[in-house]
Amino acid sequence: MSVPSASSSATAVRSGALALAWTGKRLPLQVLRSAAGHYIGTQDDEGPVSRASVEYFPTHLAAQRALDTHAWTQRAHP
Repeated sequence: MSVPSASSSATAVRSGALALAWTGKRLPLQVLRSAAGHYIGTQDDEGPVSRASVEYFPTHLAAQRALDTHAWTQRAHP
C-alpha cells in the first residue's frame, strides 16, 4: 500500500492572473515590496510585472501568510 502524496493544490505555485491577462506571461505569485509596503504580485527578470493584491501588508511575513492562506483580495486591473 502506498502513502498518498500531498495534493497538487497544496504544492502548486499559483500564477498571477493579471500578469497572464495583460502580458501573456505565466508568473508565480510572490511577496514583493514597494515604497508603499509589501504586496502580492509577480515579477520577471526585468522587475515587477503586476500587483495582484489590493492590500499592502506591513511586513513580508504578513504578506506571505496572506498568500499562503488565500487571505488577500485580487485586484481587477493592473
